[in-house]
Amino acid sequence: MMTVLYDKKKFAVLFFIFLLIDTVVKSNFHWPYRFISKPPVILLIIAYYYYNYSTSRGRNFSWVMLALGCFFIADLLIINRENVTLLVSSFVVYTLGKVFLCFRFSHQYDFKVSRLIPFSIVIFFYTVGLIIYIYEGLGDYFLLALISYFISLLLCQFAYLRKEAVDRKSYFYVLVGVFCYMISEGITIVNTFKTDLPFQDFCIMFFYATGIYLIVHGIVIEKRIEPKYII
Repeated sequence: MMTVLYDKKKFAVLFFIFLLIDTVVKSNFHWPYRFISKPPVILLIIAYYYYNYSTSRGRNFSWVMLALGCFFIADLLIINRENVTLLVSSFVVYTLGKVFLCFRFSHQYDFKVSRLIPFSIVIFFYTVGLIIYIYEGLGDYFLLALISYFISLLLCQFAYLRKEAVDRKSYFYVLVGVFCYMISEGITIVNTFKTDLPFQDFCIMFFYATGIYLIVHGIVIEKRIEPKYII
């Protein structure tokens, strides 16, 4: 098992096998069975990150471990979505996990505001459009949804701004991972507060887990780029 964790290709195969098993269980069995099929998915990612992150284990390492811990707890809370208390709690914990990732992706390097503005506008209109679409179904959860998606917007921006601070491959993996996470989050929100969607059970878990995997993999292979100062 340890050799698989260190071999990135073998781990990817193992991870997506477990992910496939969980999506099948999610789509075809009652929710209690997911307490067996779902935990291994995020636990594999945690183990992969722990054993492959070679940089000094300071604050950056802790932020990611805290984020993954939050995702693991939230994954268990959201399994029984008919329980309103657990559902709300899961959204709160997911949001906290995203905050920790924002801390991980923040950096002190300069960036071009002109490059950030078009990206922020697109993400902003996506967020506003989704909130408006599900507004009637939100009821008392409007503020919670708004805060959660505001943090998602920040996470997207921080991931986008890594371009000048890390190598291209790491940047690409993390950014695509964040987009996958947001797709899953959007489908979950629409399914919970508005209406059912085609293949929603498969899409929610596939994009969510794939997003987390890509984010973590991007962090594991990350190579920092030192800023160039002009004197």
